[in-house]
Amino acid sequence: MTTTTDLTAGMVERFRDGFDRAVAAGVPEPTAMTLATVDASGRPTARTVLLKDMDEQGFVFYTNLESRKGRHLNACPDVALVFWWRELAEQVLVEGRVEAVSNEEADAYFASRPRGSQIGAWASLQSSELPSRQDLLDRVREYEQRYAGQDVPRPPHWSGYRVKPRQVEFWYGRESRLHERVCYRHVAGDWQETLLYP
Repeated sequence: MTTTTDLTAGMVERFRDGFDRAVAAGVPEPTAMTLATVDASGRPTARTVLLKDMDEQGFVFYTNLESRKGRHLNACPDVALVFWWRELAEQVLVEGRVEAVSNEEADAYFASRPRGSQIGAWASLQSSELPSRQDLLDRVREYEQRYAGQDVPRPPHWSGYRVKPRQVEFWYGRESRLHERVCYRHVAGDWQETLLYP
Protein backbone atom coordinates (compact mmCIF):
# COMPACT_ATOMS: atom_id res chain seq x y z
CA MET A 1 0.00 0.00 0.00
CA THR A 2 1.32 3.45 -0.92
CA THR A 3 1.97 5.63 2.10
CA THR A 4 1.53 9.39 2.26
CA THR A 5 3.96 12.16 3.02
CA ASP A 6 4.08 15.92 3.13
CA LEU A 7 3.45 17.78 -0.11
CA THR A 8 6.29 19.59 -1.82
CA ALA A 9 6.48 23.37 -1.71
CA GLY A 10 5.80 23.42 -5.46
CA MET A 11 2.56 21.46 -5.08
CA VAL A 12 1.37 23.74 -2.30
CA GLU A 13 2.24 26.81 -4.37
CA ARG A 14 0.43 25.42 -7.41
CA PHE A 15 -2.70 24.80 -5.32
CA ARG A 16 -2.58 28.23 -3.68
CA ASP A 17 -2.08 29.93 -7.06
CA GLY A 18 -5.19 28.20 -8.38
CA PHE A 19 -7.14 29.00 -5.23
CA ASP A 20 -6.14 32.68 -5.45
CA ARG A 21 -7.25 32.78 -9.10
CA ALA A 22 -10.58 31.23 -8.09
CA VAL A 23 -11.09 33.93 -5.45
CA ALA A 24 -10.15 36.68 -7.93
CA ALA A 25 -12.54 35.21 -10.53
CA GLY A 26 -15.44 35.36 -8.08
CA VAL A 27 -15.95 31.62 -7.67
CA PRO A 28 -18.89 31.59 -5.20
CA GLU A 29 -17.31 29.15 -2.73
CA PRO A 30 -13.70 28.36 -3.68
CA THR A 31 -13.20 26.26 -0.52
CA ALA A 32 -15.96 23.83 -1.54
CA MET A 33 -14.66 20.34 -2.23
CA THR A 34 -16.42 17.09 -2.96
CA LEU A 35 -15.41 14.45 -0.42
CA ALA A 36 -15.89 10.83 -1.52
CA THR A 37 -15.86 8.04 1.05
CA VAL A 38 -16.84 4.39 1.23
CA ASP A 39 -18.61 2.53 4.01
CA ALA A 40 -17.47 -0.71 5.63
CA SER A 41 -19.04 -2.66 2.73
CA GLY A 42 -17.25 -0.60 0.10
CA ARG A 43 -20.31 1.38 -1.01
CA PRO A 44 -19.30 4.90 -2.05
CA THR A 45 -20.96 8.20 -1.31
CA ALA A 46 -19.95 11.82 -1.80
CA ARG A 47 -20.86 15.23 -0.44
CA THR A 48 -19.50 18.78 -0.44
CA VAL A 49 -17.48 19.98 2.54
CA LEU A 50 -15.43 23.14 3.04
CA LEU A 51 -11.67 23.33 3.13
CA LYS A 52 -10.53 25.00 6.35
CA ASP A 53 -6.75 24.72 6.03
CA MET A 54 -4.19 23.55 3.50
CA ASP A 55 -0.43 23.26 3.82
CA GLU A 56 2.38 20.77 3.24
CA GLN A 57 0.63 18.31 5.56
CA GLY A 58 -2.61 18.18 3.56
CA PHE A 59 -6.20 19.40 3.33
CA VAL A 60 -8.29 19.96 6.49
CA PHE A 61 -12.06 19.86 7.02
CA TYR A 62 -14.27 19.52 10.12
CA THR A 63 -17.36 17.46 10.86
CA ASN A 64 -19.47 15.59 13.35
CA LEU A 65 -17.54 12.37 13.99
CA GLU A 66 -20.82 10.47 14.44
CA SER A 67 -22.21 11.56 11.06
CA ARG A 68 -22.38 9.21 8.09
CA LYS A 69 -19.11 10.58 6.76
CA GLY A 70 -17.55 10.21 10.19
CA ARG A 71 -18.60 6.57 10.34
CA HIS A 72 -17.26 5.98 6.83
CA LEU A 73 -13.92 7.57 7.70
CA ASN A 74 -13.67 5.43 10.80
CA ALA A 75 -14.33 2.28 8.74
CA CYS A 76 -12.10 3.22 5.79
CA PRO A 77 -9.76 6.22 5.91
CA ASP A 78 -9.13 6.23 2.14
CA VAL A 79 -10.83 9.22 0.48
CA ALA A 80 -10.90 11.38 -2.62
CA LEU A 81 -11.41 15.14 -2.92
CA VAL A 82 -12.41 17.23 -5.94
CA PHE A 83 -12.21 21.02 -6.18
CA TRP A 84 -14.11 22.34 -9.22
CA TRP A 85 -13.51 26.00 -10.01
CA ARG A 86 -15.97 26.36 -12.88
CA GLU A 87 -15.17 29.97 -13.70
CA LEU A 88 -11.55 28.98 -14.35
CA ALA A 89 -12.28 25.57 -15.88
CA GLU A 90 -9.86 24.11 -13.35
CA GLN A 91 -10.03 21.10 -11.04
CA VAL A 92 -7.82 19.71 -8.32
CA LEU A 93 -8.24 15.99 -7.63
CA VAL A 94 -6.78 14.47 -4.48
CA GLU A 95 -6.51 10.85 -3.37
CA GLY A 96 -5.22 9.96 0.07
CA ARG A 97 -5.98 8.94 3.64
CA VAL A 98 -7.42 10.93 6.50
CA GLU A 99 -5.92 11.37 9.93
CA ALA A 100 -7.47 13.20 12.87
CA VAL A 101 -6.34 16.75 13.56
CA SER A 102 -5.02 17.44 17.04
CA ASN A 103 -7.37 18.49 19.84
CA GLU A 104 -5.57 21.85 19.88
CA GLU A 105 -6.29 22.42 16.20
CA ALA A 106 -9.93 21.39 16.59
CA ASP A 107 -10.39 23.59 19.67
CA ALA A 108 -8.85 26.61 17.93
CA TYR A 109 -11.01 26.23 14.84
CA PHE A 110 -14.19 25.59 16.83
CA ALA A 111 -13.55 28.74 18.88
CA SER A 112 -13.32 30.76 15.63
CA ARG A 113 -16.77 29.65 14.40
CA PRO A 114 -19.85 31.84 14.74
CA ARG A 115 -21.76 31.12 17.94
CA GLY A 116 -24.78 29.83 16.00
CA SER A 117 -22.59 27.24 14.28
CA GLN A 118 -21.11 26.23 17.63
CA ILE A 119 -24.59 25.69 19.06
CA GLY A 120 -25.57 23.81 15.91
CA ALA A 121 -22.70 21.38 16.42
CA TRP A 122 -24.26 20.39 19.75
CA ALA A 123 -27.87 20.43 18.56
CA SER A 124 -27.55 18.42 15.36
CA LEU A 125 -27.46 14.64 15.50
CA GLN A 126 -25.95 14.80 12.03
CA SER A 127 -27.17 12.20 9.52
CA SER A 128 -29.70 10.73 12.01
CA GLU A 129 -33.41 10.76 11.14
CA LEU A 130 -35.13 13.98 12.24
CA PRO A 131 -38.78 13.56 13.34
CA SER A 132 -39.59 17.20 12.50
CA ARG A 133 -37.87 20.53 11.97
CA GLN A 134 -39.29 21.63 15.33
CA ASP A 135 -37.27 18.91 17.09
CA LEU A 136 -34.06 20.48 15.77
CA LEU A 137 -35.17 23.99 16.75
CA ASP A 138 -36.02 22.72 20.23
CA ARG A 139 -32.55 21.23 20.57
CA VAL A 140 -30.99 24.51 19.43
CA ARG A 141 -32.98 26.38 22.06
CA GLU A 142 -31.91 23.84 24.72
CA TYR A 143 -28.21 24.37 24.00
CA GLU A 144 -28.61 28.14 23.70
CA GLN A 145 -30.00 28.08 27.23
CA ARG A 146 -27.36 25.66 28.49
CA TYR A 147 -24.49 27.87 27.30
CA ALA A 148 -26.13 31.27 27.83
CA GLY A 149 -23.57 33.82 28.99
CA GLN A 150 -20.56 31.56 28.47
CA ASP A 151 -18.29 30.27 25.74
CA VAL A 152 -19.56 27.22 23.88
CA PRO A 153 -17.10 24.31 24.30
CA ARG A 154 -16.27 22.00 21.44
CA PRO A 155 -18.45 18.86 21.55
CA PRO A 156 -16.51 15.63 22.04
CA HIS A 157 -18.12 14.26 18.87
CA TRP A 158 -16.95 17.17 16.68
CA SER A 159 -13.46 17.48 15.24
CA GLY A 160 -11.48 17.59 12.03
CA TYR A 161 -9.62 15.43 9.55
CA ARG A 162 -6.54 16.09 7.49
CA VAL A 163 -6.39 14.41 4.08
CA LYS A 164 -2.80 13.27 3.56
CA PRO A 165 -2.46 12.89 -0.22
CA ARG A 166 -0.76 10.10 -2.08
CA GLN A 167 -1.80 11.59 -5.45
CA VAL A 168 -2.74 15.12 -6.51
CA GLU A 169 -3.81 16.07 -10.02
CA PHE A 170 -4.18 19.60 -11.34
CA TRP A 171 -6.59 19.71 -14.30
CA TYR A 172 -6.76 22.74 -16.59
CA GLY A 173 -9.48 23.02 -19.22
CA ARG A 174 -8.17 23.72 -22.72
CA GLU A 175 -9.71 24.19 -26.18
CA SER A 176 -10.89 21.17 -28.16
CA ARG A 177 -10.92 19.21 -24.91
CA LEU A 178 -7.12 18.95 -25.07
CA HIS A 179 -6.97 19.55 -21.34
CA GLU A 180 -3.73 19.90 -19.41
CA ARG A 181 -3.29 17.40 -16.57
CA VAL A 182 -0.37 17.61 -14.17
CA CYS A 183 -0.22 14.66 -11.78
CA TYR A 184 1.90 14.19 -8.68
CA ARG A 185 2.19 10.66 -7.25
CA HIS A 186 3.96 9.58 -4.10
CA VAL A 187 6.10 6.62 -5.14
CA ALA A 188 8.90 4.91 -3.21
CA GLY A 189 9.22 7.71 -0.69
CA ASP A 190 9.24 10.61 -3.15
CA TRP A 191 6.87 12.68 -5.25
CA GLN A 192 6.93 12.11 -9.02
CA GLU A 193 5.46 14.69 -11.43
CA THR A 194 4.01 13.51 -14.74
CA LEU A 195 1.71 14.81 -17.45
CA LEU A 196 -1.39 12.81 -18.40
CA TYR A 197 -3.21 12.61 -21.70
CA PRO A 198 -6.55 14.46 -21.55
